This record gives sequence, structure tokens and C-alpha cells, in this order.
Amino acid sequence: MDKLLILDFGSQYTQLIARRVRECGVYSAIMSFNIDLDAIKKICPKGIILSGSPASVLEKEAPLCDAKIFSLDIPILGICYGLQLIALLLGGKVERGIRQEYGPAVLSLVKKLQLFKGIKKETKVWMSHGDKVVLPPPEFDILAKSPFSPVAAIGNEEKNIYGLQFHPEVVHTTDGKNIIKNFLKICNCKFDWSMGSFIKYIIPKLQNEIGQKRVICALSGGVDSAVTAMLLHRAIGQRLYTIFVDNGLLRAGEPEAVIDLFKKQFQFNFHHIDASGLFLSRLSEIIDPEEKRKVIGNLFIEILEKEAKKIKDVDFLAQGTLYPDVIESVSFRGPSATIKSHHNVGGLPEKLPFKLIEPLRELFKDEVRILAKELGLPEFIVKRQPFPGPGLAIRIIGEVTPERLRIVRAAERIVTTEMKKAKLLNKVWQSFPILIPIKTVGVMGDRRTYEYVMALRIVESVDGMTADFSRLSYEVLARISNRITGEVRGVNRVVYDISSKPPSTIEWE
Repeated sequence: MDKLLILDFGSQYTQLIARRVRECGVYSAIMSFNIDLDAIKKICPKGIILSGSPASVLEKEAPLCDAKIFSLDIPILGICYGLQLIALLLGGKVERGIRQEYGPAVLSLVKKLQLFKGIKKETKVWMSHGDKVVLPPPEFDILAKSPFSPVAAIGNEEKNIYGLQFHPEVVHTTDGKNIIKNFLKICNCKFDWSMGSFIKYIIPKLQNEIGQKRVICALSGGVDSAVTAMLLHRAIGQRLYTIFVDNGLLRAGEPEAVIDLFKKQFQFNFHHIDASGLFLSRLSEIIDPEEKRKVIGNLFIEILEKEAKKIKDVDFLAQGTLYPDVIESVSFRGPSATIKSHHNVGGLPEKLPFKLIEPLRELFKDEVRILAKELGLPEFIVKRQPFPGPGLAIRIIGEVTPERLRIVRAAERIVTTEMKKAKLLNKVWQSFPILIPIKTVGVMGDRRTYEYVMALRIVESVDGMTADFSRLSYEVLARISNRITGEVRGVNRVVYDISSKPPSTIEWE
């Protein structure tokens, strides 16, 4: 299987590069920018892509790769920071731009090499940079320019080294995928990889990593943990122990559905722990969202550790962590910026009693859904909307109490029911209510009320990295609002969140 190597310098778009490469039918692997040359040689990549970065190549502590990679005699493509790095390391000149360039731009081709085969002379691209290349390295041609980047693409066709100032991996670059495909052709890659190939790749990888050890897998009932469990079950069989911890923060009916599927239908080694009372007591009086996540993550591991001791000889903990969780929580390969801790990532304690197994760590949600179908999981799991690890705790702003959980559960059931009726549930990325801990005056049956505000968050997205609010009809919004204020005791006002990601995140906490 041909492989393309991506060196990560911390860009939040790095995995999008990997995704586009995989969509073209070529397997891609992401490694840290400071990987040594021998390790690269062992991977035997057909080509290398250098990612973008929040850093500047002009900074004293700028992340740098080994300059010897340019002597490996394999094609290299630098994107944004990667372009500037190529220029810096190979004798070109980079300067801080007088004007930063963010957002859409028109790219004008100056010279058409194979990288731009089939691309029109002018095309729309997405820029996101402050520094700019003012002089390409010796023997490099300027291939394209934009209004604020006189050197927007460079190339040395003899050495097959190229650089782009724009981001071909984002959907806003009209011909981005075609440019990436052209680079893969330059690398002489075979376009034969698929998500079915991922199963063939990941199972022996898991077998090799785990050996004859035992693994516990934390089940939540969502597609991520379900796919993780299915892959591990295929890899190690009965040495996998699935553990479902009911933390009391799930939606109505979810605990019963999880038990029915994994204990009765799939007949896994299944352990069910009802720890709802314990979680609620630990969350008492906690308001800060990061502290909530940490408390939930720590208690989660505490319970798993107790269960592992009962099972004995457990070395690994498996989780359904996805790439958007990782990139928002912590920089795991490059110097990217932390946005918030996720239960599967930053919400865990620093010292774990287990080694982590995260087979989906570099995949997006829609890719995991494809895997779920390949593995034979039922439709209600495959199409289940993303649900955060900390559950309803982060859909209640402020302290989590039994009364507030009752309110948000009842509202969530109404949102789901009405979205199903409107045949919209599977057309949006997520649809859920958030309890806001402020009260407003209302009137119900000629009586003054002073009750909570409920916000609706309904967004559309492809991969969870970016999202926009759904333009639902007023009729659907009215039905949801009327039912919540009429049926959920404690709420007298419903508002609709019309912010996008970025600048907002999808979840409120």
C-alpha cells in the first residue's frame, strides 16, 4: 500500500490534508515535524507534505524539520508555513507581510507545471498567513501569484519540490482537491486505498500493539466507541472487555439501548456500572466547564481502574477518540493551540494506569460512519448524532443538578422528536438544547412565571472542524419552542443560536 507522509507543524488543518489525500484513494500518515530521517526512510513514503502552522518561520523557536529531507529524492509539497519553510531552508527569502492575508483570494497562474494540470489560469483559493515569500530559492520557478502574495506558489520540477501559500485542503479552495491529486500523481501513487482498506490496515496494527494483553474499552453507545469496540473485537476477540459506565449524564433511553446492543445482540464481554449518583455528587457546586471535564474524566478513569482490577491483567484502555477531539484539546504532534479539553483527550488525568489505544484518532466522524457500515453496526448507531463525552454536563451551563438534568433531558427528547418528524435529524450535524442558568419573566395561564431560558443549537457540518447554524424553517422552530415551553416544567423562553464555528464552538462548554 502506497503511503504519503504529512509532517505536522501544528496547523488545525493538518488532518484535512490527510483526509483529502485519503479521499483521492491514497493512504496518508501524520508524523511530528521533528521526526528523524531514519524513521522517514522506514516508512518509505511516496511523497511528503509539509503542513501549515500557527508559528512563523521568522521566530527564534520556529519548528523546523530536518533539511536533509530535501535530499531523499521523493516529491515534497509545502503548504503555507510549509512553503515558507522550503524557501527558508533552501536559500529563498521570507518576510513579515505588511498586510496579512486571511480568507478568499484569486490565484493567478504564472507557469503551469504538472502540479496545476487541468487548473484554470485564475482560480479561487483560501489564504491564511502573515509572512510571505518574497524570493524563491535558487532554481525554483514562481508558479502563481495573488493580489497580496507575489509568490503564491513555487516549484522545482526537476527535484519535484513544490510550495503553495494557500490551503488546497480546505473546501474554500475551488480546485484544491485536484491540486492535491496532481501532487499524488507526481508521487506515482496508486489510488487504491479506501475505508475498507483501513480495516485491513488497523486490525493487524492493533494485534501487533496489544500482543496477548487484555484491553478494556469504554462504551458510550455512540458510533465512535462502538466502532472502536468492533475493531478490537475482530483483532483480539474475548480479550476485549467492554465497560459501559452510566454517569447519569446521558440522554433518555440511552443506557437501555447500549445494554441491549452490546450485551444481548453482540454478546461481548460486557460490564455495566451505574455510577450516576457518584458523578452527580462529584459535580456538585462545580461551575467552570474545564473543571467539569476534568472531574468527569478523573472519575471515569477511577471507575475503569476498579473494574480493571476485577478483570485482572489489563494493560490497555481503548477509546473512540476522533481527530476533531484531539485538535481542539491538545497538540499531539505539532505546536497547535488548545481550544478546550475533551473527555477522551484533555479530560483524562495526566498519569493513566493504562496504555491508551485510540484506533480512530486520525479519522473524522463521517469516515467513522463509513467504517461502522463496513463493520455491520445497526443504522441507529451509524447515524447517531455526535454526543460529547461529558454528556449533558456541558449542555447545562453552570452547576449540574438532578432538576436541571430533568429539564435538559425532556427538552432534548422534544428536539429529537420534532427533527425526526421534519425528516431533518439525519440532515444536520447536531441538534440539541442547552440550559442557560438565568431566569426570565413569562406569562402562563394569566400567571407570572420566572423560569429558565433554553437555547437551541442546530448546526450543519461535514467534519465538525467548521460548522454553521442550520437555516431551519420558522414552522419547525416554532413547534420545538412551543413544545418545550408547554411541556417542560421550568422553562418559559427558547432562543436560537445563530453563530458559526469559528468563532464559536458547536458545544457551548
